Amino acid sequence: MKSMTTSGVLTVTLAMMLSVGLGSSASADPPDGKQQALQGERQVEGTVEDVKADQIKVDTGEVQPRFIPLKQAKEKGLPDINKGDRLVITVNDQNLIVDYHLVGKSGDGLKGAHHHVVKGQISQPMVVGHERATIRTDSGKEETFEIRSQARSKMASIPIGIDAVFLLDETNKIADVNFEGKQAVEQAQDSGHMKSPIKGAQRRVTGILVEPLSKDRITVRTMDGKEQPYEVRSGIKDRVAQIPKGKVIVLLVDEENKVADISVPPGAKEQGDRG
Repeated sequence: MKSMTTSGVLTVTLAMMLSVGLGSSASADPPDGKQQALQGERQVEGTVEDVKADQIKVDTGEVQPRFIPLKQAKEKGLPDINKGDRLVITVNDQNLIVDYHLVGKSGDGLKGAHHHVVKGQISQPMVVGHERATIRTDSGKEETFEIRSQARSKMASIPIGIDAVFLLDETNKIADVNFEGKQAVEQAQDSGHMKSPIKGAQRRVTGILVEPLSKDRITVRTMDGKEQPYEVRSGIKDRVAQIPKGKVIVLLVDEENKVADISVPPGAKEQGDRG
């Protein structure tokens, strides 16, 4: 059997999301009032069978044990998790792990931190790897959030400009996403709406920064000596503004010829201006 292409995976992901009958709002908060969930999510309980350097093995009574990342618990400041502990695991409509915590200790962790829901739209294509997304919230403000690995395929299947509901965890990272209401679901099926490019679809440009960020643009001198201006996406402007003139940089340029991401190679030295 041939392997499924990335675009095929996104199509299947979208179909699964549509079949759930996504709601227009988050489900009701639990009694402590701190946690929120998206429609289609559910909770399962399990017992920790083993704790290794980077993952926790949990017996939930299902056919196969669940393996969950230990890093996430450390990021959220949860208490130490040991063999024999009982965990509550939240999974989404695709049966992927969204969150977990010790039974009876859902309020522990980062002080004052809790899940919350943000309504808005993906405002621009996500960068290669789909690790971050810029969201235009209902208030009109644009904010950039990191995306948990389990939510990246769903995020990539949400067309740009379509109303959605984003679940943010205690570390303010996107842990899950769903369409907001029936109208958004119908709009998502319209092929005219642009989605984020598949991983690896963006063009890499290496050069020297000859004009730092000004009015949303930078100018780069590529390795062949040509100078080229580029518009910078809003989600990375703060990082771009900190890069000095003369620095060797690597740009990821999207299909609209805008800079979607930028990096400075390790050990890169500043180059003198040729004038």
